[in-house]
Amino acid sequence: MDTCLHGIWVPLVTPMQHGELDLACLQRLADRVIGDGAHGLVVCGTTGEAPQLDLAEQSAALAAVLEVAHKRCPVLMGIGGSDTFAAASRVLEFDDADLAGYLVSTPAYVRPSQEGLLRHFETIADATSRPIVLYNVPARTGVNLELATALRLARRPQFAAIKEAGGSLRQMLDLVQQTPLAMLCGDDVLLFSALCGGGHGAISASAHIRTDLYVQLYDLVRAQRLREARALAAALLPMMQLLFSEPNPAPLKAALSMQGLLRDELRLPMVPATLACKEKLAAALEALDSMPVYRSAAGAGAGAAYAGVGADATAAGAAGPAAAAASDGTARYSLAHAMAAI
Repeated sequence: MDTCLHGIWVPLVTPMQHGELDLACLQRLADRVIGDGAHGLVVCGTTGEAPQLDLAEQSAALAAVLEVAHKRCPVLMGIGGSDTFAAASRVLEFDDADLAGYLVSTPAYVRPSQEGLLRHFETIADATSRPIVLYNVPARTGVNLELATALRLARRPQFAAIKEAGGSLRQMLDLVQQTPLAMLCGDDVLLFSALCGGGHGAISASAHIRTDLYVQLYDLVRAQRLREARALAAALLPMMQLLFSEPNPAPLKAALSMQGLLRDELRLPMVPATLACKEKLAAALEALDSMPVYRSAAGAGAGAAYAGVGADATAAGAAGPAAAAASDGTARYSLAHAMAAI
């Protein structure tokens, strides 16, 4: 099992400004989550609005993140689509990059058989020698990668891990117990249970917000400090639920905008979160912001590197709608900040 593919991985959003990719903002965001201890990054996953990006934009986003992550943090590139041979060709476009591997989703819309899924993944794997992380997300694709199919794929060591987002804790635990794959939780609300059941980590969109606390949760479970881990998971749960209360990544981009980290802008057919959602996010951000910063021993190097650019990152953030707390003690993430982020 490839232990490089363990831990808390963040599938980066793709910041935009007036319809164009904001690569400088993407680099600041990547630097921030690396500094907060993320074990890995994913570029052009679902959270990154990959279906709305053309090949040139995907390549530019990957290059921007790799420049920041170099020698500090492994990076996976997302590969999706319903055309097997087009997906295999896209792998060839990225294969010269310094990647930890590819996150490859089940094909959407066409609903292939399990044999079709098997051949889809094998054809893409034949185009590269890099590790493949399987991505099962039936709510988005309309097809479930069954345990028996995962077992057949796992006979080939190149299939190193699976992001399991089928909504079933039982399926996650079966993957842990019956396959050699590293099981990465893709349902954020199940993260604590998945880790306690032997899961090897997560690819978590929610971990954009206080990445350090997700790393702390991972470390606590590994250390069998389950009472503390349970309390931390309970504190994180309201934000997790809010971030998926409307289609991802709309609530996430709204929250990051309130923090002054990017513009609240998405590409159609995705639209910004509703005002009602933003009001709830403001309160949830306030609660998480009061929790102490966590730095794991393993992440000390990344944290030190981040501290070196902290002044620039702070300055960039202060320009946004969620600058500093007001001198009269009012909430940092108020409704006014939410409105300013629209």
